Amino acid sequence: MLNRTIPPLIKQASSFELILPPLHRVVLSNGVEICLLSAGTQDVVQIEWVFYAGNAYETNNLVAVATNYLIKNGTAKHTAYEINEFFDFYGAFLQRDCYNETATVTLNCLNKHAEILIPKVFEILNESIFFEDELGIYKQNMQQHLAVSLKKCDFVANRLIDTYVYGERNPYGKYSTIKDYQQLQREWLIDFHRQHYLNGRCTIFVSGKLPNGIEKVIEKYFGQWPQSKTRETYPTITNIQAAQQKKYRIVNDEQGVQGAIRIATHFPNRHHPDFAKVMVLNTLFGGFFGSRLMNNIREDKGYTYGIHSYIQNHIAHTAWVIATEAGREVCEATIKEVYHEMNILCTEFVDEEELTVVRNFMIGSILGDLDGPFQIMSRWKNIILNGLTEEYFYRSIDVIKTITATELQVLAQKYFEKEKWYELVVV
Repeated sequence: MLNRTIPPLIKQASSFELILPPLHRVVLSNGVEICLLSAGTQDVVQIEWVFYAGNAYETNNLVAVATNYLIKNGTAKHTAYEINEFFDFYGAFLQRDCYNETATVTLNCLNKHAEILIPKVFEILNESIFFEDELGIYKQNMQQHLAVSLKKCDFVANRLIDTYVYGERNPYGKYSTIKDYQQLQREWLIDFHRQHYLNGRCTIFVSGKLPNGIEKVIEKYFGQWPQSKTRETYPTITNIQAAQQKKYRIVNDEQGVQGAIRIATHFPNRHHPDFAKVMVLNTLFGGFFGSRLMNNIREDKGYTYGIHSYIQNHIAHTAWVIATEAGREVCEATIKEVYHEMNILCTEFVDEEELTVVRNFMIGSILGDLDGPFQIMSRWKNIILNGLTEEYFYRSIDVIKTITATELQVLAQKYFEKEKWYELVVV
């Protein structure tokens, strides 16, 4: 019998051996790849169609996101209302998302209903009409949403810092305007859909407790699509035209009492040899609640409710960003403390106790990400879409467990040069 008077042994998260469950990969008749992960105990399945149809491919602003959003709003056979009623009847959920490089359509449902729902998804992706009245409603709603968002300093700051770092013509740096929404035309969406969905490039990710024969069902409907196998990936994102000026102070609201602070610099993508090590440095610096920035600027100074740093989740190129909102009168002091923490990491070694906390946090977070088939597939999807292999996962784990204080200091000295960072305050 279990003796409950004896506490369980405490084991450091960093001592766990993490295993990434294997993926089964199948190629359809037309060359479309399916990545399958059978795991979990719940009778649910997630199917995600990932198209190379992000805003990197559009010639007119907002066409990619509008196409992705409206692809569900009516086909040649069914209205948007009928489509929504169909998925609701089966307790299913169909989500659309558009990013810089890719656009996705994701189905979540009970596995026993997958065979019924997959043909409906095919109808949506293959026969979407993009009705003029649906586009009109979308344009009106998005203009209203944008008008409200532009009054918020954090929203404006997020738009502007990307423009400074990448340039407003780069897919990572451009942003929407009221005029862009007003100019959207149905013909643009139809053309974009034809090029990048019907005749584009697609990868399908399937995870959960998979029903028998799901590969054959997907092959039946999606195996005959005229998908391209040779499309150039992300053709324009590397065209970076960063701003020459490094410091910006923007007044968005004369009466505003809070300022949005963004400090950012260019950073290579996941293929760079420093990437995994910098993820450790970033976590220590500002990547979790116990980070240097949080301890100083929130806990000690009380300038903000929260501050964090992160590497943007882009594929072709990326940036290292520090973000927070602080009282208008302490924005400059906050920025000063950020650079102060950078300088400490450049000049002083991290002690082993703090580094152990960071290791345990990072390994613990990955353990959480491996809990459940959808989270595991998310890890795999990140690896595959970035052109990596599972070796990247295990190499990252090894870096977290073995990186030294000396290596962290060398990285800090390499990347924490004040002159390389853009500063923005929007009040």
